[in-house]
Amino acid sequence: MTRQVGDVVDVATARPRPRPLRWVAAVVLLVLVAQFAWFLVTNPRFEWPVARQYLFDPNILRGLGMSLLLTVIGMVLGSALGVLLAAGRLSGFTPVAWACAVYVAVFRGIPPLVQLIFWFNLGYLLPRISLGVPFGPTFVSWPTNSVISSLTAAIIGLTLHEAAYMAEIVRAGIIAVDDGQRDAARAMGFTTAQSFAKVVLPQAMRVIVPPTGSQFISLLKGTSLVSVIAMADLLYSVQVIYNRTYEIVPLLIVACAWYLAVVTVLSLGQRRLERHFGKG
Repeated sequence: MTRQVGDVVDVATARPRPRPLRWVAAVVLLVLVAQFAWFLVTNPRFEWPVARQYLFDPNILRGLGMSLLLTVIGMVLGSALGVLLAAGRLSGFTPVAWACAVYVAVFRGIPPLVQLIFWFNLGYLLPRISLGVPFGPTFVSWPTNSVISSLTAAIIGLTLHEAAYMAEIVRAGIIAVDDGQRDAARAMGFTTAQSFAKVVLPQAMRVIVPPTGSQFISLLKGTSLVSVIAMADLLYSVQVIYNRTYEIVPLLIVACAWYLAVVTVLSLGQRRLERHFGKG
């Protein structure tokens, strides 16, 4: 409400309009939160003492460490390959651009779970992995099943899947840099590779970092898929225990607690990076 003095509105005396719907929504939300909290506390089937018992179990912690290791390896290798794919898609060499575009389309289109199972069963299609001259003699070879273990299949599947998404993230960041920056770098005598590495990519980081942080978090949660190929990650470690004790719900609570804790820490680190690169 405002008070008018003649034809002039006195803004200094303005008051916010009452919004009863906001108060109703706040009360409803508060009631729902209280009801959910009561459900968590009073329902004995959650078995909170069992969850506390296994929260720091050595097998659980080893599984958590494996999930983090797979996340870091997949992100580092996937980001490196993604940068190369993004550069290839933006290059003027048509065969390379088309090949990179097909790679991104294929590995973004196939679900990561299917990719993991495929790589784990590669020995069915290719009994031996060999090195030699194409269509010629073979120098050395190994049984595929001895090379493609659960760990190898997990790293390959997660890396190739992550590279496809990182390629699009990096490409979007590069496109966001003004073309004048490239022209200025060439005028200073930089080669194409030097212009990309020293001028374009550092400026593109302001656009690349936020989605990359989200992708890192998504990859961490995606490592739970490797449990289907008997990889001893966090979820697999939980499954091994509750298959023996039949305490399914409290063990799943343990897995959820660790995922939430790690994702929260990573989210805080992502915000710090965003502020750093947001300074310009």
